[in-house]
Parts: sequence; C-alpha cells; structure tokens
Amino acid sequence: MKRLLFVYNPHAGKGMLAPKVSDVVDIFVKAGYEVVIYPTQAYHDAYKKISEYDASTYDLVVCSGGDGTLDEVVTGMMKREDRDPIGYIPAGTTNDFANSLHIPKDVLKAADNAVNGSEFCCDVGKFNDGIFVYIAAFGLFTDVSYETKQELKNVLGHLAYLLEGTKRLFNIPSYRIKVEHDGEVIEDEFVFGMVTNSRSVGGFRNMIGKEVAFDDGLFEVTLIKTPKNPIALQEIIASLLIEQVDTKHMYTFKTGKITFESIEEIPWTLDGEYGGSHDEVVIENLQKQLHLMVPEDEMKKLSVNHKKEN
Repeated sequence: MKRLLFVYNPHAGKGMLAPKVSDVVDIFVKAGYEVVIYPTQAYHDAYKKISEYDASTYDLVVCSGGDGTLDEVVTGMMKREDRDPIGYIPAGTTNDFANSLHIPKDVLKAADNAVNGSEFCCDVGKFNDGIFVYIAAFGLFTDVSYETKQELKNVLGHLAYLLEGTKRLFNIPSYRIKVEHDGEVIEDEFVFGMVTNSRSVGGFRNMIGKEVAFDDGLFEVTLIKTPKNPIALQEIIASLLIEQVDTKHMYTFKTGKITFESIEEIPWTLDGEYGGSHDEVVIENLQKQLHLMVPEDEMKKLSVNHKKEN
C-alpha cells in the first residue's frame, strides 16, 4: 500500500478543516493510501517534519493550511534530495497560489485532487539560501500578512488585511535599490517590489500580467517607484485599485534571475511570511523543480506550452 503524510495547520482560516479531517482521510484511504496525520504544533513545525523524514517513507505529501503552511512544506521538500509530490488543500485567508493553479476551494474536492489529480512540474523560487513558492516582496503592505494577528484574520478575513494595510499609506518607507537582471541595471527609489510566479497576488489578478506560465523558468517582476508628490501617490493608488500597470510609476518585466542591492537592510516577505532583512538579495527561478498535484483538466493551461499554442 502507498503511504501518504498529511500535514495540516489546525488554526488556518477559521479552523475550516478540523470538522472535515475524517472525510478528508477517508478520501485518501479510498485512493489506496495508508495515511499518517500530523497537525502542526508551532511555527516551522511543517518545515521540520517534511525536511527530516526518512527517504522512501512516503509516496505523497498532502498539506493543508494557508500560504505560510504551503511555503513551509515546499521549503522542507526542496531541502531534500529525494522529493515527493505535494498535494495542497487550501484553508487560509487568501490562498493566492491555489487560486492561480485552479486547485478547488472546497476542502473535499481539493482532497480528491491531492490524490487523484495530475503531477505538475512547477517553477519554484530560490531567495539567497531560502525558498519561496510564489512571491518574494518588499515595501508597502508586504508586512501586513505576517503582522496581522491570526485571530483578526480568522474573524475578518480580507478586511483584516485592508484595515492593517491602510495604516501604511501615511508612513511610506522608500528604498534606494540597485536592481540587475539579464544584463540590465536599474537604480531608483522604490516603495514596493515583488517577484512572483502567480496569476493572483493578494487577490489582485492583473497587476502581474495575464500571460503567466508556471513552468517557463521566468518570474514576473513589478517595481513601484517612490512617488515624488501627492498626485503621483494618487496615480499609483488609482492604478492599484483598478489593477492596471502604470508604466510612468512602475517597472514590469520577466526574468529568471534578479539581484537587489541596497545600502540599508530591507525587510522582505516570502509567501506572506517574514523573510528577514537583507541588503543583498539574489533570486533565481528553479525551473520545474517543484512537483504539485493539480486538476488534470488544468494541466495544459498552467504550462508554457499552452501559452505558446495560444
């Protein structure tokens, strides 16, 4: 019998998974798996569990929680030499990456996809010595998700992020950064920057472009310049609200490798979790090195080959 490790965060979302754990495990068993269940107990618990299990112990790992839980599981898996495929049951507040991959929002449908879907070889990000799944970002709003209390997230959902985020409009940090990619050098002052492999970030779908493939070896990069006056700030906010790129105030491009250098250390967030403060960051795309379970009928739509066909 095949073996499955099920790691879940019992506090994610509104505890939506807890009453359905039995039904979820039943789906796994019916798919022919012997199941080991592990509810996480603390921060980084999922990472330790995944990175330390003995080789050939499991055939599949399924995780459930928010983007932070997925990030821990993927980071743990990428530290291993023997990498098993990962199924994901989204149970967080935003679930950007799951939405981009069209993984079902319904818990039981997502559980079925985890064991009966198709294995997709997806890009993953290397951030200095760390790993991120779909976004590395700095600046305006990036600390919202890890500074917003879990209890507030559970009760208010998206509203919690908005309430926390509006506080930052009146105290915008600005960073002078040298950015290098593909032989090009950009030196400017920025209030925000993100390197992504997702079709949705924070619920915003169009800011990063519509032509996103998850296995093309390229990230989508968006850098927002520091506004020089209140009118510029209003124009930036307006473009964010209508989810459109404003080329006068933003740089947007695709790349497989990018470096950021600054005089001061800048705090970064990786998949919504604090990623440390750095004055030098090297981000590389590890093409097709992450194996995720996705709905079979969505496989082609996620790939660079589908983008070329259309």
